[in-house]
Amino acid sequence: MQIATDRTANLRGSAFMIAAMAAFAVEDAFLKAAAQSLPVSEVLILFGLGGALIFALVARLTGAHLLAPEVASRPMQIRAVFEVVGRLFYMLAIALLPLSTATVILQATPLVVVAGAALVFSERVGWRRWSAIGIGLAGVLIILQPGAESFSPLSLIAVVGMLGFAGRDLASRAAPAGLSTAVLGYYGFLALIVAGSGYALWEGAAFALPDPRAAMCLLGAILCGTAAYASLMKAMRTGEVSAVTPFRYTRLIFGVALGLLLFGESLTPAMLLGSALIVASGLFILWRGKRAGN
Repeated sequence: MQIATDRTANLRGSAFMIAAMAAFAVEDAFLKAAAQSLPVSEVLILFGLGGALIFALVARLTGAHLLAPEVASRPMQIRAVFEVVGRLFYMLAIALLPLSTATVILQATPLVVVAGAALVFSERVGWRRWSAIGIGLAGVLIILQPGAESFSPLSLIAVVGMLGFAGRDLASRAAPAGLSTAVLGYYGFLALIVAGSGYALWEGAAFALPDPRAAMCLLGAILCGTAAYASLMKAMRTGEVSAVTPFRYTRLIFGVALGLLLFGESLTPAMLLGSALIVASGLFILWRGKRAGN
């Protein structure tokens, strides 16, 4: 009965993860389009405001308390820091890099999360999965190509964003169970406002009135982002981390497809090889996850 329950939880968590990745990919496309005519800091602030308002409304309708004592817990404080870092640097990545490149680099997140789950939560991860994590990270290096003439320091921005998201996901796992998805989402989007405000001081760009196209992109990003965020938080709190997180690789399919179709991007051989290693590692981790400790 316990095995059946675990399998059901893992399947539900995986379904939530796939839905979240599809919505996140569409959100990224909207944000990249909005950043073409608006300062990055403004995009972050407006996006954060919209998402926070939606989650505040959901919290009110469901009776969740936004100022619950658990909000000030250490896991939530750590989560907020990682949220700010992840959101700021990944927003910069999708604004400055091809969407497909930023999306591919982000796919290292599950590797870091699985490794972190073993180190922080003592989940059993055997030497075969540790080897797969190493191979996947080698795929990231192939994509980055450090030392090559084609290497772009801007790609490191996406790496920092990826590490921020991995920390955010792990902290979400440790967040008090009494905090609802609406509360987690609300404070997650407040972190966007903090990130945007801080970057505004560095960027020094004046706020601009969004034109109709930019306004529609921001609205689309807010709607997709809140749906994706809710699905991701549900996924990270359903089933085992090592079983659910590999499905984050589906974002690669959605993100690359949108980059090719909407922004006329192209894939390099290094990106294809690196992506293949990352995805293969993730699938192997998923398969071995059914045999805990092997």
